[in-house]
Amino acid sequence: MRLGIISALAEEQNGLIEAMESPVKASYGMRGYTAGKLWNVDTVCVLSRIGKVAAAMTASILVEKFGVTHIVFTGVAGSGDVGVRVGDIVVADSLVQHDMDASPLFSRFEIPLTGLSHIASDRELTRRLSSAARDFLQSEPGSSQFHRGLIASGDQFINKRSQIAALKDALPELLAVEMEGAAVAQVCFELGIPFSVIRTISDNANEDAAVDFMHFVQTVASRYAYGILKNFCIPT
Repeated sequence: MRLGIISALAEEQNGLIEAMESPVKASYGMRGYTAGKLWNVDTVCVLSRIGKVAAAMTASILVEKFGVTHIVFTGVAGSGDVGVRVGDIVVADSLVQHDMDASPLFSRFEIPLTGLSHIASDRELTRRLSSAARDFLQSEPGSSQFHRGLIASGDQFINKRSQIAALKDALPELLAVEMEGAAVAQVCFELGIPFSVIRTISDNANEDAAVDFMHFVQTVASRYAYGILKNFCIPT
């Protein structure tokens, strides 16, 4: 396995590069890639930047230029359900692009010419990532919970109660909202690459989302990502 680890922001990946053995840096497509051994796993880390196009381009380069065989996207997200709280962890069973709407040519959310609206993550990779997340939460003080289900992505920062209510009405199984995961899912589906997406909930996708998001990213996000990925690379 050669693992590609993608995050949108530097704060979501702090510590991972420093933990690498014999890191080698490369620049391609206006992004910096770092390859090395991460807890004995051959790994390439990269920041995609924000949004679906940025994430899709980054995932494609990881596969085509750097030869990764598996991809994990780690970062933060807004809550998409009243039972999912700030500090909780969500691993995607499937992902949907909530801003994809080519109706009436295709059904709402369906990716044209694929016949799919929801793209399922790789079962084994998701099982391992879920186990790593549960183990991490057991070692953490507090009452954060683990969830597994639907994550929705779109080129919008959701920060209004009316927005999240409308999405929840259209996608009742929704657990979290973010801006990259479903794009990575589509790339991996089309290239035949196993993938998984994990998100730590940073905000409630409401009018306070921007403030809560920045505070969480700066203070908590990297610690969660580091701990979970360490458990993933060194399974118990």
